[in-house]
Amino acid sequence: MRVRVDLGPRSYDIHIGVDTLPGLGQALSRARLGRRALIVADGNVANTHAPLAASALHAAGISAHLVVVPPGEATKSLAGAERLYDTCLDCGLDRGSFIVALGGGVAGDLAGFVAATYMRGIAWVQVPTTLLAQIDASVGGKVAVDHPRGKNLIGAFHQPRLVWCDVRTLDTLPAPDLAAGMAEAVKHGILGDPRYYGFVRRRQADLLGRDPQALVRLVAGSCRIKAAVVSGDEREEMAPDPAAPAPGTPLRGGRGPGVGAVPRSRMVLNLGHTLGNNMEAVAGYGTLRHGEAVSIGLVAAGRLALLHGLWSRRWQTDLEGTLGGLGLPTRIPGLALADLLTAMRVDKKAVGGTARWILPVRPGTVAVHTDVTGEEVAAVLTGMGAEG
Repeated sequence: MRVRVDLGPRSYDIHIGVDTLPGLGQALSRARLGRRALIVADGNVANTHAPLAASALHAAGISAHLVVVPPGEATKSLAGAERLYDTCLDCGLDRGSFIVALGGGVAGDLAGFVAATYMRGIAWVQVPTTLLAQIDASVGGKVAVDHPRGKNLIGAFHQPRLVWCDVRTLDTLPAPDLAAGMAEAVKHGILGDPRYYGFVRRRQADLLGRDPQALVRLVAGSCRIKAAVVSGDEREEMAPDPAAPAPGTPLRGGRGPGVGAVPRSRMVLNLGHTLGNNMEAVAGYGTLRHGEAVSIGLVAAGRLALLHGLWSRRWQTDLEGTLGGLGLPTRIPGLALADLLTAMRVDKKAVGGTARWILPVRPGTVAVHTDVTGEEVAAVLTGMGAEG
């Protein structure tokens, strides 16, 4: 199955299938990206998918050097990028070479950041092996490293030339990591397509049981929704609406291939992340899985939407039940309220110290709010377990 990310000269395809990793080398050869590559693999796939990927490139006549980076958010640092720059130079990579990111979102963010900045930018390819990366992190060209004061604060937009998803790689993914990826699928359904949201709700058992065809449909559905949003607002520069509507105006927009109407502004992809990303920073990177933090952030967004009269109690109950059924957390795990509020004020998506909240209106429709008060946020977070 193929999903197109339509960005003019920066357009690319996302390929989704079963047992497709052996065909990666031939796909890269057809793409004419160069004959020399660096494969950046995280340690979780060093002994499983990395050798197969390297063999596939070598069989296609591509000289590929494999470097393994430690798994975990701590790897996404300027120091980690500097080590990869040294490896690029040692391997003789030039502007006609390319980088392959193999693994989860950390490998993709780090390798993509290096590709965006090495020799002012070289080509790169995403080969995501986690559900979170396949349905979200690998699509859209956001690359970054972390700063001690915030997640993804140092980064760029650098679109990959190809995304290659083999859902069979998910067979080796620990069950909690598979579940964490489902949070982004729920997010995509809530912001862009109620039918897709219904699919996720109905097929929970098949998805958690790693049924390959169900997973192909899941990955393709999320990628279509995200691709449609990204194609309309590549660099998150569009206001909630070109006519600058009042805060809280529901966002609907262009229709992507095979999905319902989706919001035009890329900022809606931050649904669940206003709290989620900052929870990760406050807890210490690696303490919470990203998808777990997003799950809690979705619950918070829904409860704030209830306070603003946007979202029904029934939909909130359904959302929390869906997340819980997927094995995801719905409460804040003992973090200080003051720390969370401080982190949200310095979030890179905040404007003038005011957080932008993406709030659900109904499944498939969301609204951007800058009028959520600190008192409302504090009340919701306290009710969800924040301390103090």
